[in-house]
Amino acid sequence: MRSKILILFTIVFLHFQKAQSQEFQANVTVLSNRLPTSIDRQIFTTLQSALYNFLNGRKWTNVTFNQNEKIQCSFLVNLSGSTDNNTYTATLTIQSARPIYNTSYQSALINYLDDQFTFKYVQYQDMDFNENRVGGTDPLTANLTAVIAYYAYIILGLNFDSYGLRGGDLYFQKAQNIVNNAPENSALNGWKPFDGLRNRYWLVENLTNPKYNPIHDAMYGYYRQGMDQMFDHEADARVAAMNSLIIFNSIYNQFPDIMFLQFFFQGKGTEIGNVFKRGTPDEKSRALEILSRIDVSNLSQYKQNLQ
Repeated sequence: MRSKILILFTIVFLHFQKAQSQEFQANVTVLSNRLPTSIDRQIFTTLQSALYNFLNGRKWTNVTFNQNEKIQCSFLVNLSGSTDNNTYTATLTIQSARPIYNTSYQSALINYLDDQFTFKYVQYQDMDFNENRVGGTDPLTANLTAVIAYYAYIILGLNFDSYGLRGGDLYFQKAQNIVNNAPENSALNGWKPFDGLRNRYWLVENLTNPKYNPIHDAMYGYYRQGMDQMFDHEADARVAAMNSLIIFNSIYNQFPDIMFLQFFFQGKGTEIGNVFKRGTPDEKSRALEILSRIDVSNLSQYKQNLQ
């Protein structure tokens, strides 16, 4: 009897340890209201559950994450079309944030809409993904997990970059591997440089190309030396955040069309405005001058906080 109890305890303990080791605490939502009512909605409930398990149940790194260290993120699949062979078109909205030290605040790492998401899904199919065979045997089927895995690695890379200088390199390289070996089909877009100026290809190109290395300095400076120090050392933290803006401005001067700048500032207008709102008149003026050039989309918020 004692041996049975011991075995049961061991199984429960190992299961708990495995659950603790996963990296993501991801929410997944699949919306199908734009599809014909003739399609069985249970298919998309199953798809949502399968993607949830794919993200939260898979081990993406060799790092052990405690429960309170898991990366908060969400994936919203908004289906817009379908064909008779179980192929769907959709947009994919990816959001992720990381906690700021000594506060309850979550700072956005990614808030991005991918509008080139096409995949094949048959109810109860395996969520198969192999880094050595990204394209699988059926490109349309493989594209489902390839796209999700790509963004999982982008999130990991940005998260690690925000805590350690160049900490995300390994995961950006894994995302690059997915791009290099992406499923190929005329219906699949977003993996090639000619598929547009802002897509999966260009995002990871910006994050792995040595000529854009200052991106990683700016990321680390903004989050670890800036935001994480805001509670205890606000003035020093603001200086670090300003240094990151100066780096981003330098990147903009050399590469005004780089995708990453728009990607980084998406949804951060309020946060950055609040960072400099309590700054000196010189800091506010300098921040507004830079932000007026590199983040026009949030200019009204900056003017409201910094003028």
